[in-house]
Amino acid sequence: MASVAEQLANSINFSAFSKATELKNRIWFTLGALVVYRLGTYIPIPGIDPGILHEIFSRNAGGILGMFDMFSGGALGRMTIFALNIMPYISASIIMQLLTAVSPTLEALNKEGESGRKKINQYTRYGTVLLAAVQAYGIAVGLEGMRAGSQSAVIDPGLMFRLVTMITLTGGTVFLMWVGEQITARGIGNGISLIIMAGIVANLPHALASTLELGRTGAISSAFIIIFLGMSVGVVAFIVFIERAQRRILVQYPKRQVGNRMFGGDSSHLPLKINTSGVIPPIFASSLLLLPATVATFQASGGDNTGWIGTITAYLAHGRPLYMALYVGLIIFFTFFYTAIVFNPTETADNLRKYGGFIPGIRPGKNTADHLDYILTRLTVVGAAYLAAVCILPEILISQYSVPFYFGGTSLLIVVSVTMDTVAQIHSHLLAHQYEGLIKKARLRGRR
Repeated sequence: MASVAEQLANSINFSAFSKATELKNRIWFTLGALVVYRLGTYIPIPGIDPGILHEIFSRNAGGILGMFDMFSGGALGRMTIFALNIMPYISASIIMQLLTAVSPTLEALNKEGESGRKKINQYTRYGTVLLAAVQAYGIAVGLEGMRAGSQSAVIDPGLMFRLVTMITLTGGTVFLMWVGEQITARGIGNGISLIIMAGIVANLPHALASTLELGRTGAISSAFIIIFLGMSVGVVAFIVFIERAQRRILVQYPKRQVGNRMFGGDSSHLPLKINTSGVIPPIFASSLLLLPATVATFQASGGDNTGWIGTITAYLAHGRPLYMALYVGLIIFFTFFYTAIVFNPTETADNLRKYGGFIPGIRPGKNTADHLDYILTRLTVVGAAYLAAVCILPEILISQYSVPFYFGGTSLLIVVSVTMDTVAQIHSHLLAHQYEGLIKKARLRGRR
């Protein structure tokens, strides 16, 4: 069976892709949805002076606003209908997953299967609308206080502007949430991750041009640019290596006799990835750090840079010890938290015992669950260290040498991980198409 799969994998080529009509439709749907998203990042909200806004954002491009603008694909800097991007949905998902872990009602609902998960997803959507409305109101108030000299970024401030901004930004977030769900269901890859990746990739040419301009003006040396770009390639290779790394646990199945036939006696492997949580921890950590600091930064941009607002803005700036510590701590926390949600050792051990499988040298049941938990915990420690290192070391270089955020560890991790996941799904569709073709040929031969 394995040799057949390897032959099919090796035989996948462009001709096979050209025949996979469903896969082509899914890819075209995904690309069309992402084009719609990118067009929306250029539609400004009503009542904004673009010139004044651009000047204000240029002064704050190196702080929290720059990080938020990266995730929104430049939509925040242009203050468009997608300025909040998908971050309220991610924040709502974090809250719902935390509540599911501590609330018996939500935990029981999650165990009901598909119907329970649909209800939890619906609650997540409600939470997204609420968070988006709150953040949109904060942005509207912050925009009214943002000034470049004596000129305000808002043409006609007041209650009507705040109401229109809330409706526009909340509607944009809800629309992106729907687009992401449609990509997941009818396209290729995870829609939410692809939307974030599309925003980062769309700004990579500008980031590269900015870096080269810094070298041209002498702000940074040409040798450093070459070293930094080479290091980025090395980080990409390291991410690919770790994301594909697995710990394979041998699982054996005993022989059993049915009549005169002997069945079983086979062995397989239970693969445990080093980074089971994927790209979720850095995204969750970034969104939580951005959530409380966004409004404070907006108000500080308006000139109110004293008191607790100025303190928050200063301590959560890139390269500051508090920002680094919180970022690493949140990444480690969400790595363990999300791994515990994705992989349940007790449930896996029960499934192995149900189908007669066992790990050599380990008794089925609780001992197997403890053994799996022991291995998974140590793998997660390595995975958390890997995520923290990839995300935080480039941040230190960025804060020291003012290289654009798009070359940061978080952005590279998101782009590489989402690309690998999407390619894997395309590969799976092509394999399924190859199997369907072989089955059809076998049936035709059988009829003859």
